[in-house]
Amino acid sequence: MAFVQKQQQQRRCKERFSLLMLDLEEYYFDHHTFYHVFTNNKGEERTFKGSLKICSKSLIFEPDQISEPVLKFPFRECSRIEEIQDKDNNPFEENQICGFRITCRQICLIKEQRLVAPYKIERGPKNYVFRIDDISKAEDVVQSLLQLYRASQLDKIADQIAMITAILQSRLARISFDKNRFQNVTERPHMECAAEMVTPLVSNPGHVCITDQNLYFQPLNGYPETVIQVKLHEVRRIYKRRHGLKPLGLEVFCTEDDLCSDIYLKFYNSKNRDELYYYIATFLAPEYMLCLQNGKFDNADRMFNSFAETWKNCLEGATDFKELIPEFYGTNSSFIVNDLKLDLGKRQGGKMVDSVELPPWASGPDDFLQKNRDALESQYVSEHLHEWIDLIFGYKQKGSEAIAAYNVFHPLTYEGGVDWDSIEDPNQKIAMLTQILEFGQTPKQLFTSPHPQRIMPKFQTLSKGCSRSTSVTELPPVSSCEDSSFEDLTEESLKLAWSNIGKLSIVYQQKIHKEAVTGIAVARNGTSVFTTSQDSTLKMFSKEKNMLQRSMSFSNMALSSCLLLEDTTVLCSSWDNNVYFYSVAYGRRQDTLMGHDDAVSKICWYNDHLYTSSWDSTVKVWKCASADLTNSKKNSCELMAELEHDAGVNTINLNPIGTMLVSGSKEGTVSIWDLTTLSILYQVPCHLGTVNDVAFSPDSRHVLSAGEDCCLKVIDVQTGMLISTLPTDQQQRCFCWDGNTVLSGSQSGELLVWDLMAAKITEKIFAHSGAVTCIWMNEHCSSIITGGEDKQIIFWKLQY
Repeated sequence: MAFVQKQQQQRRCKERFSLLMLDLEEYYFDHHTFYHVFTNNKGEERTFKGSLKICSKSLIFEPDQISEPVLKFPFRECSRIEEIQDKDNNPFEENQICGFRITCRQICLIKEQRLVAPYKIERGPKNYVFRIDDISKAEDVVQSLLQLYRASQLDKIADQIAMITAILQSRLARISFDKNRFQNVTERPHMECAAEMVTPLVSNPGHVCITDQNLYFQPLNGYPETVIQVKLHEVRRIYKRRHGLKPLGLEVFCTEDDLCSDIYLKFYNSKNRDELYYYIATFLAPEYMLCLQNGKFDNADRMFNSFAETWKNCLEGATDFKELIPEFYGTNSSFIVNDLKLDLGKRQGGKMVDSVELPPWASGPDDFLQKNRDALESQYVSEHLHEWIDLIFGYKQKGSEAIAAYNVFHPLTYEGGVDWDSIEDPNQKIAMLTQILEFGQTPKQLFTSPHPQRIMPKFQTLSKGCSRSTSVTELPPVSSCEDSSFEDLTEESLKLAWSNIGKLSIVYQQKIHKEAVTGIAVARNGTSVFTTSQDSTLKMFSKEKNMLQRSMSFSNMALSSCLLLEDTTVLCSSWDNNVYFYSVAYGRRQDTLMGHDDAVSKICWYNDHLYTSSWDSTVKVWKCASADLTNSKKNSCELMAELEHDAGVNTINLNPIGTMLVSGSKEGTVSIWDLTTLSILYQVPCHLGTVNDVAFSPDSRHVLSAGEDCCLKVIDVQTGMLISTLPTDQQQRCFCWDGNTVLSGSQSGELLVWDLMAAKITEKIFAHSGAVTCIWMNEHCSSIITGGEDKQIIFWKLQY
C-alpha cells in the first residue's frame, strides 16, 4: 500500500474528498458533476459547481470552491428524494430529468477551507436541490439514488446489507476490466475477478486482473486512480490473510518491509483468492533458476529429482548439504510438482526430469506435506527441538562445541568470516561473493548458551481401564487396575490426578475469618487445617468435626502465610515484620522471630532452614533446628544469609529438593537463586506490577509466575530465558502446577485449569465470591483446599 498512500497524499492537494469520509463497510460507487442550487436570504438563486459522490449509505457533494464545506447526506436521515425536470425544454417534447431534490433531517459539513476538523452537524429538515451537468445521465443517477435510498429505509440491518451487496455485485457484473489499461500490448491475461482493495478503515470495490507481467486493480469508482499496477517481477512476498475472520484476503509486498504492503485485496470467494495466490507464488521461479545457472537449468542428474536419492546423498556424501525450507511444512505442494511442464532435461538413464519423486509412505504431494507437519509437531521432535536450535542458531554453531558436534562449514558461510575491506583483488572479491550468494550462509548466531527444552507433559497417559476414587481427608491413595497396582506418588498416580484436575467438586465450605484468607497448612493425617488471614488470626479447623476448634491472634496486623512443622508447630508470617511460632500441643505462642524491617510476605521451610521474604527488599535464610522448635525452645533460629533485591519481595517458593529459591517482587521481577552458594542465578523482568505467586515445576526445569498484569509467564531455569507468556482476562492470584497443567485461583473467584502446551484454559470452576487468595494441595495431588477474599475455605475432591 506504499505507493497507494503516496498517490492519495498527492490527490489530497487537489480534492478534499477521501474514502475516510465513508461509514464502516460503506462503498463509493461513482461520481458526477452537479450544481448545488439554493436561494440566499435576499431571494437570489445561487449555484455551486462540484462533484457528487454516490455511495452505498450516503450522498457526498464536494464543491469546487474550497470556502464551501463538503456536504454529506446520510440516506438514513433522508425523508424524501425526488427527481426534478427541465421546464425549459420544447413544449412539444417530453420533459427531461435534470436533477433531484433531497429532503434531509441532518447533514454533515466537512473540511471547510480544507481544514481537517470535527464534522459540523446541521439538524432540522431542509430541502436541497442538485442539477446535473450532463443531462443525458440524469435519469440513471436519480434511479441509482432512489434504489440506495430504498435500501436505507428497510427495517432490518441485514436486509439493508443484502440489498446494498446486490447493488454492488450488479454494478461489478456490468463492468469488466478495461484491457486498454495494460501497460504492454503483448501482455496475456491469466484471470480476472471482482474484489476490493483494502486500505486502513476502508474497502474500495473493483476488478482484479493478473497477466503474465502485472497485477492490476481497477476501482469501480476510478478512485484513487483509474488503475493500480503491481509489477510481478518486483513482488517479493505474498501472504494469504483472513479478512473479517474469513479466508478472503491477499497481501502483496514488493519490499521486505512488513509494515507496509503494496496492495491488500479482499476477494468475494476463497477460490479466486487462492488461484491468484498460486499464480503469483509460482510465477518466478524458473527465471530465478536460470539466473542462478547462467541462463540454463542445472544438469538433469544434479537436480532435485527424488527424495530418496537426496536423502542418501546427504547421508553418504561429504559435499551434499540440503536445507529444509519452510515450504516443506506448509500447505502448498506446488514447489515439488512441475505444474508449468518445464523442460528440465533428461537424465543419463533416459528418464525426463519432472515432478519430484515422493517417498513410498506419501500417497501424494499434499499427503507428503501433511505428514511432515505431523512429524514436526510430534512428541519426539518437540522433546529434541532445542538440540536443533543449539546447532543452527545456538552455542553449537561455532567454536569447539561446533567441532565436537560435527557442525562445521566453510568459513565463507559464517557471518563475519570475511574481512571485505582487506581484500584488494577485485577478481578474488567477486569469486568469494559469488560463492557466498550461490552456496548459502549460516544463520546469525542468536544464543551462546544451551537453549531450553520445550515444555512437555512429564507423564504418559494411563490406559482407560484404570479408575480411582479419593476423598479430601484420605491418606496417600492406593489404586488398582485389574490385576496390577502401583505405589503411592508414582508418575502414573500423579498423572491421573492432574489429568482429572478440572473435575473438582465441593465437599465442604466454611466461613471462618473476618477478612481474606492468606495461608493454608494441613496436618499429615488431613484432620486439622490451619489458616491465616488479614484479620490477624491463626485458626485451627477440624475437618472431621466440620467445626472451628481454635483461634489465636498474635498482633493487630495481618498474617500473610503459614506452614506446619511435624504437626506440632505452626509458623505464621505477619505484616508487623515478625514470624510467629505457635505450639499446637500447648495451644499458645511459643516464640517470635523479629526478622525484617517491613512486612513479612511469605515463608518457606526445607531441611531445618526457614526462608522469609519481606517488603523490605530482602529474603532471609535462617538455620532453625526443627527438633528445638517442636520441643518449644525459644530463640533457636540463626540468620545465615540475606538475599538482596531491588524492590519489595511479595512471594517466594523453593524447588522440590531445596537447592533453589525463586522470588517475585512488587516491581514484576522474578529472581532465581542458588541456595547451595547463596548466589543469584537470574533476574528476569517478567511482569508489569506485583508478582502474585511463583513456583518451580516438579522437575525444577521451569518456573511459573502469575502477575498483577494478568499474565502467566514461564521461565527456563537453565538459561533464565522467558519462554512463554499466557495473557489472561484477569489477575491470577495463586496456583499449583505439575509442569504442564496449571490450577490457578483468579481475581473473580474462579478456579481455572490451564494447558500450557495448548496455551489455553480447559476448565473454569466457580469457587469463591471474591478473589481466590491461596491454594493448598497435598503431595499426592488428591486433596485441595482454597481460601478467598470472601473469608471462606473450601474443601475439594477430584471426580475420577
